Amino acid sequence: MTASSINNIAQSLPVNNRDVILRYEKDPIDEYNNPDLFPGMFPTLFPLGIGGFEDRRRRPAVSLEAHVEHLLDQSTHEFRYHQFFSFVALNVIQRRKAHLHTTLWISSNKFSALAPMLLSVSSSVLSDLADKLKNEKDEVEFSDEELDAFQLLKQVNIIAAKIPGSQASKTATRNQIRSYYAYFGLPHLFLTLNPSAVHSPVFQVIYGEDKVDLAEHFPYVVHPRGERACRVAKDPVAAADFFDFMYHTVFEHLFGWDFKAGKSTVDGGIFGHLRAFFGCAE
Repeated sequence: MTASSINNIAQSLPVNNRDVILRYEKDPIDEYNNPDLFPGMFPTLFPLGIGGFEDRRRRPAVSLEAHVEHLLDQSTHEFRYHQFFSFVALNVIQRRKAHLHTTLWISSNKFSALAPMLLSVSSSVLSDLADKLKNEKDEVEFSDEELDAFQLLKQVNIIAAKIPGSQASKTATRNQIRSYYAYFGLPHLFLTLNPSAVHSPVFQVIYGEDKVDLAEHFPYVVHPRGERACRVAKDPVAAADFFDFMYHTVFEHLFGWDFKAGKSTVDGGIFGHLRAFFGCAE
């Protein structure tokens, strides 16, 4: 059936009975260097079909992460208010980091023996092995190829420190903290910052509320708590901007830290002059 015949059939149907006809192929669309991918997935956000990511004609070149951040910071808020765009974009970014920044580490004295075994393992064997491990199957139920692959994985370490949220990234963060201990000594203060966007008038201003006067000593928030919570859920980008603003404000004005210079200010803060600090977000 040709596209013209499909179009004629659709035109002959009553308006209330028309469906959206989507064409597809057996091979998935490439997500790398494909500026038409996101305009095709989100036609309401890219109504002209242009403006996709990683367009080689764009000068200067803009990375995927920088482009996504730019779109989420648009004043019109179409991208940040879309129900799926931010999740799909984050998924693509996370997948790419897993693809491009995952490496295998093998002890040098075992490399000559393990390298041929790595090349001989098929993806289907690894997939079947992953399913059995997921279902907590016993090793006696593994096939010979799966057992060899399982023993091989015990000799290979996966390095994924650059992938946010991975176990390797958590280990890398712990190692950085330990290096701080070795250089600066044990920290004198442990602090947990938990600013509440729901109750903060600052977030309401970042969200776009124009009825809150931050010049007042106790700014009054007009909207009830339920509506304020819905605003946080509707605009997670504003919530993230609020957290970043509060974090920088506390350290700049309360603790006297100069982020540009990377050191304490001349006057210091309420705890004097900070030599260093280490912070991580949950």
